[in-house]
Amino acid sequence: MCRISDQPMYGELQQKMPTNKPVPRLLVVGGGGYVASLLLPFLAQRYSLRVFDLKAPADPSIPVEFIEGDVCDPDALRSAAEGMELLLYMAMGPNNWTLPTFIGASFDVNIKGVYLALHAAHEAGIPHAVYTSSMSVYNGDLYKRYFPDEEITPDSRHVYGFTKLLGEECCRLASREWEMSINALRLCLPTSEERWMQETCVGTPTIMTTAEDVARAVIAALEFRGAGFQPFMISGDYEQKLMNMGRAKRLLGWEPLARPVRPAE
Repeated sequence: MCRISDQPMYGELQQKMPTNKPVPRLLVVGGGGYVASLLLPFLAQRYSLRVFDLKAPADPSIPVEFIEGDVCDPDALRSAAEGMELLLYMAMGPNNWTLPTFIGASFDVNIKGVYLALHAAHEAGIPHAVYTSSMSVYNGDLYKRYFPDEEITPDSRHVYGFTKLLGEECCRLASREWEMSINALRLCLPTSEERWMQETCVGTPTIMTTAEDVARAVIAALEFRGAGFQPFMISGDYEQKLMNMGRAKRLLGWEPLARPVRPAE
């Protein structure tokens, strides 16, 4: 495990939850993918999970209700949203950018699917949602830029980053049209704690984010209900040499806690 700062670890935060509090019902759209495999173990400790995806979560020991379905199927999404209280949209589509189907899938998953899921949530009376966006909405090598806040205009020239940005615009539209509160988390390279420790050195900036830190951000975003649509930068840049994540700390009470122990080479 990563060394964590003096702030409470995730497990300790979980132990402080009231035992008599009703368990919120969370619909996770895209719960069968890689990022979901990192987050579901944490989310299952706090929420009653219904996963909607083309494939079931890889770990059968995680307690979820699985519904097989396509994000482009509005009827299936409406059925999945019935009886739920919160929406987490984290469908990603193919991660092989060389596939001939990549462009079409990106538009389907990152735009059409986002809008249809939000529409289904609205019809089911779900007032709050979290969208896992990406810092790929920005162009170029993120290690060679500095991001003082979320107000920098996204400028991605790649289909993936462009469609993730349009997914954010779907969220913005839903917040206006249906008065939903929606938080978009611009994630950076979610990864396991083991890999993070292996590849991160003291004094060397990183944007990779541990599964535990991403899970804490998602839970904080599910709990925070601000006015309309809010984007947040989320990364493992604990010294904030590349990204100023002051908004996440101020509104979500979140900052990355993972710290490297390996000295710089």
